[in-house]
Amino acid sequence: MQIWRSLDEVPADLGPTAVVIGNFDGVHLGHRHVLARARQIADERSLPVVAVTFDPHPMAVLRPEHAPTTLTSLAVRAELLGSVGADHVLAVPFDRTVAGWSPEEFIERVLVTSLHAAVVVVGANFRFGSRAAGDVATLREAGARLGFTAEGIPLDGGPQVWSSTYVRMSLAAGDVAGAAEALGRPYAVRGVVVQGDQRGRGLGFPTANVPTNAMTAAPPDGVYAGWLRRRDTGEVYPAAISVGTNPTFDGVRERRVESYVLDRTDLELYGVEVEVSFVERLRGMVAYDSIEALVEQMTADVDRARELLGR
Repeated sequence: MQIWRSLDEVPADLGPTAVVIGNFDGVHLGHRHVLARARQIADERSLPVVAVTFDPHPMAVLRPEHAPTTLTSLAVRAELLGSVGADHVLAVPFDRTVAGWSPEEFIERVLVTSLHAAVVVVGANFRFGSRAAGDVATLREAGARLGFTAEGIPLDGGPQVWSSTYVRMSLAAGDVAGAAEALGRPYAVRGVVVQGDQRGRGLGFPTANVPTNAMTAAPPDGVYAGWLRRRDTGEVYPAAISVGTNPTFDGVRERRVESYVLDRTDLELYGVEVEVSFVERLRGMVAYDSIEALVEQMTADVDRARELLGR
């Protein structure tokens, strides 16, 4: 799969394509419905599927004070899109100039001139162009003139319409199970393991510490059951995961995701890129009066994580 980071990078000899368009943050089940329909049509007509997304998120340019936290980086988004049907990803660099394109200009520049779209599939609520003036009807009308068809796919999840906003709201509430239901997989964060203060190691619970980015979504402070996967080897381990700054100990610390791999004290993960996925929230973050009380609670957390993950 190729990732094109500008219209100029799209090969000049690219033939007809099936195109899906959206922010695709999180690549949730609604996004997967769109990709599945595009993949179906593409296979029938022997077309490659190109997923068009935007980087950064348009809100980060138009109203940065209201920009949402991101569920996935561009690299992760592209990887997920590839896993559910995209052959290539075009990440349109979003700036004020692109924001000012009319729907017609977007269609001409991106869909017709660059991607030679034969079919376009989007979410039923998709809007595009300056002041969000374009919608599915706009695409259909343009396609009738310019030689492509367009479909809008409902982003339905029963009574719930799956959306990136819904996933963020679930995460903010600590409902990682709800987020996983909308995503079709547990929510995960990635990062390189850094050396911490090693207090966990001294307490018998060594952790793999991954700093969090303020603009990347993460569950609220607390303790979770989940999984840690090494990106270099693919090995997956059950883990008890702490998110926060560890209020039992004094001192200002950056917010981290700290994962204790259950019943393993021999792993050396410094410098290793890992993916930490969240299965269920165990409890909120609490400051304990003594180290003994903290260790007792950590032992209970590990037992509960072992029980949940062993099912």
